[in-house]
Amino acid sequence: MSGTDVLAWSRSAVRGSSPPRSRRRVALAAVAAVAAVIALAIVPLVFDDYVLSAILVPFLALSLAGIGQNLVTGYAGQLLVGAAAFMSVGAFATYDAHLYAGAPLLVAFAFGGVAAGAAGLLFGLPSLRIGGFYLVVSTLAAQFFVEWLFTKVGFFSGNSASGVITAPPLSIAGVDLSSPAGHYWLSLIVVVPLLAAALQLVRSRAGRSWMAVRDMETAAAVVGVPIRRAKLLAFAVGAAYCGVAGALWAFAYLGTVEPHGFDLDRSFEVLFIVILGGLGSVWGTFLGAAFMVLFPIALDHLAGAIVGQSVDPGLTQNIEKMVFGALVIVLLVKQPAGLARLAQVAWLRLCRRERHA
Repeated sequence: MSGTDVLAWSRSAVRGSSPPRSRRRVALAAVAAVAAVIALAIVPLVFDDYVLSAILVPFLALSLAGIGQNLVTGYAGQLLVGAAAFMSVGAFATYDAHLYAGAPLLVAFAFGGVAAGAAGLLFGLPSLRIGGFYLVVSTLAAQFFVEWLFTKVGFFSGNSASGVITAPPLSIAGVDLSSPAGHYWLSLIVVVPLLAAALQLVRSRAGRSWMAVRDMETAAAVVGVPIRRAKLLAFAVGAAYCGVAGALWAFAYLGTVEPHGFDLDRSFEVLFIVILGGLGSVWGTFLGAAFMVLFPIALDHLAGAIVGQSVDPGLTQNIEKMVFGALVIVLLVKQPAGLARLAQVAWLRLCRRERHA
């Protein structure tokens, strides 16, 4: 390349034009986005109602809850063991907004997220003074308090005698979404915009502040990062995501809104999703959620094929817990970045083989 060519390229770079490789990446990203939209659109035409209602809908709801947990724990470094509490707040707030105020479905979902965000802000206040194990205990208190509140105070459940309330009919702008395909479309309508917002958020100034607090809080304070605001914002935004996920879990998957549907086991499930998928990885959250949803189904089919008859559900649940615990330990020791890092390594190796082929 001559000196004139180098000078011309430098001037074009200064003016903001992208080099050829960057343009190719943008084009590939656009093609991938279009392909993803087409794939999502044809899913109801390819899969039956069981796959839509028992696999895809809970996968999307748990992925959204995992994003909320990851924003607090993976990006901001604040230990949270009580995501199901904020899911519960979001579910009941959505139901009450729809029941008492007659809010449209999506508006009620937004209100549920705001209510859960306010609860996250409240229970995130101890993070300004304590951290580590003590913060775990503090956030765990939210789990027990919220479950007790929704069980004992009948106002939140419409004064239902059992405390279990049926989710209202689902519709948006007069379009009925009561079918499994409708539940799937509702989940996509809620999850996709929030996913895009999360990806932008972690790249923004707020996301960089969270990562600075996570990596070295003292150094972040020295360089001027607002520590208190960053922590509280992480709890509020993460809890809001969990709240919307809880409304989606109750309305589109369970069909009921009840406190025991968001117990401590659900909190640990969301935490395991983040650990398995990868701390500090939004896309890894989807890998962790896919594993959490698909593994019990695969284990049940495998056990049935080996034994030749139905297996005691309690036995399979114990095996699931053993496998999940073992995987968490192995990943924390061998690959703390989780499945997201393993997928990235596999992709890089595949690309290298194609180059040498």
